[in-house]
Amino acid sequence: MSDPAPHLLIVDDDERIRGLLRKFLARHGFLVSVARDARHARSLLAGLEFDMIIMDVMMPGESGVDLTRSLREHLNTPVLLLTAKGETGDRIEGLEAGADDYLPKPFEPKELLLRINAILRRMPEPKPENTAPKVLQMGPVRYDIERAELMKGDEMIRLTATETQLMRIFAENLREPVVRSKLVEDLGRDRGQAQERAVDVQITRLRRKIETDPKQPRYLQTVRGEGYMLVPD
Repeated sequence: MSDPAPHLLIVDDDERIRGLLRKFLARHGFLVSVARDARHARSLLAGLEFDMIIMDVMMPGESGVDLTRSLREHLNTPVLLLTAKGETGDRIEGLEAGADDYLPKPFEPKELLLRINAILRRMPEPKPENTAPKVLQMGPVRYDIERAELMKGDEMIRLTATETQLMRIFAENLREPVVRSKLVEDLGRDRGQAQERAVDVQITRLRRKIETDPKQPRYLQTVRGEGYMLVPD
């Protein structure tokens, strides 16, 4: 039996864009639901599970960035933000809120499709229940590599798809520096300084979940001139 098609949620106040994206993505094998604003999206998310949320930033009422920040308190579903704003600061704000990627408007539908598939590929594969765990201990926090789970005591710390992929990369290169350009490449992003800065933002967010003092990281270290390195206990 083939795997079910990924279910996407499109959140945009522009009815024309919702319709176009729905038709385009459905033609490429996705199940697609649409919401006209953040409130509508919340009602759908309360009753359905989605594989990914594609959301406009500029919406009346609650913005896409604010909704992303709120959802990250209890949901790790990947989020791709669509933004008409081209400033780096606005993009960083979206990433800091918990988005996995962003795509400036106007965009080519094929580029959106590539971004969606790249993000979905980052999601960890489900593991059998009897798989022997391999755990990295980082002070009070531990990371189960096989299950892609970050725990603090009995509490699970939610990771986004991008953060999960970063942990996989660092777990494969323990105590070895990983250069930013490699992180960009392994995350399936276009090369360039803007994407390297975006990776820096993701690292900052990940440190907040791992480190006791994120400003003086003990475990996810910066190696000057080389990149980042994970050093568990």
